[in-house]
Amino acid sequence: MCMSEFTSQVSVADLRTTLSDTINRAAYGHERVGITRRGKVTAVLVSVEDAIRLEQLEDEADLAAYRAAKAADDGTRISLDDLLADTDS
Repeated sequence: MCMSEFTSQVSVADLRTTLSDTINRAAYGHERVGITRRGKVTAVLVSVEDAIRLEQLEDEADLAAYRAAKAADDGTRISLDDLLADTDS
């Protein structure tokens, strides 16, 4: 995610005084608020709905990767002893 994808940014120093408002903007305004430290975004505050959706997307990507790996599996296996022997030589 690049910085232009954040709706807004707030520094850690400013967040101390605007925390409630910043949380409301994320929770109810569905803003993605970048939290900066020394000018660099170090965290992002998002709504619960956005966080749940991100988790769902990760789960879907994991499942797709598993299915692709399973489809590509030709059944070939190698024993640990053979693997270690190959790495020693």
